[in-house]
Amino acid sequence: MRTVRPRAGSLAYYPKVRAKGIVPKYQSWPAYNGQPMLQGFAGYKAGMTHVIMIDDRKKSPTEGKEVMVPVTVIEIPAMSVAAIRVYVKDTYGKHPLTEVWAENLEALSGRITKAKTNNAAKATEKINAAIDDVVEVMVLMYTKPTEITGIPKKVPDLMEIRVAGGSAQERFDYALSILGTDVDMKSLLSEGQFADITGITKGKGFQGAVKRFGITLRKRKHARTKKERHIGTLGPWTPHHVRWQVPMPGQMGFQQRTEFNKRIIKIGENADEINPAGGFLHYGLVRNNYVLIKGSIPGPAKRLVRIRSATRMGEQKIQAPVVEYVSLQSKQG
Repeated sequence: MRTVRPRAGSLAYYPKVRAKGIVPKYQSWPAYNGQPMLQGFAGYKAGMTHVIMIDDRKKSPTEGKEVMVPVTVIEIPAMSVAAIRVYVKDTYGKHPLTEVWAENLEALSGRITKAKTNNAAKATEKINAAIDDVVEVMVLMYTKPTEITGIPKKVPDLMEIRVAGGSAQERFDYALSILGTDVDMKSLLSEGQFADITGITKGKGFQGAVKRFGITLRKRKHARTKKERHIGTLGPWTPHHVRWQVPMPGQMGFQQRTEFNKRIIKIGENADEINPAGGFLHYGLVRNNYVLIKGSIPGPAKRLVRIRSATRMGEQKIQAPVVEYVSLQSKQG
């Protein structure tokens, strides 16, 4: 009996090319009208474990009962605010107006070259004069991998995070108040909230159409033509070119992907509460603040992960989960 099934490999992510860098980039941010606050954070993926918690989902068959939930552990030491960047808009779109940089940025010496003519007071005065034209206030924040023993690098990762809420003047004043300071994730998100998790997936290099798109192997006589793992045809005579929908070999993995509406199960400071015996595989022990995210997230261990306030949450109810047990069993097998 002939098996009929849809082709594998979504066409929604074309072109499947390597990401430009290890730091994911956001093109949009959620709407927010409260007091000024940051809308994102970053950490490093340590691994996965599982917890026993009370199922608080409405109309769930196991509502009110204990359920086992897989969680991803992300190590999240405090991030530092290096600069403020404001955007104005004209007929050509948004573009930066100027930047206000903090002092004592020796930690970024391996990442960027700071401008010698930077004048924070002059830049602040310029922004205040044009505050009516400012449409976005962003802060440049960097991670601290030197505080993490599981990450084999010392150079921080620098990224842009949006300041939302209030007027442009209020957002800029808030950004000035945190310039040059350390920011903790607990001041941005809380347990039970939903967030979008973005990372760069595992890179698998140049792969054929069978692994990349899941096409079937050639059968019987066709398989004895030394082309068992090839596609059956490149397409019709007309049009006289190979269509982009035809499964072809190429880059697989190392692409930016976002998981929407991932629930924050726990944000903690004592890593002994979640470190398994022998540490996490390919990572080791968590030694800083951490966050437990329900389910899996893109990327391998040690990879940078960005966390953003949820953009598509809908009408989901936010309530703190009741975690009764966190597995500390060894992951060594």
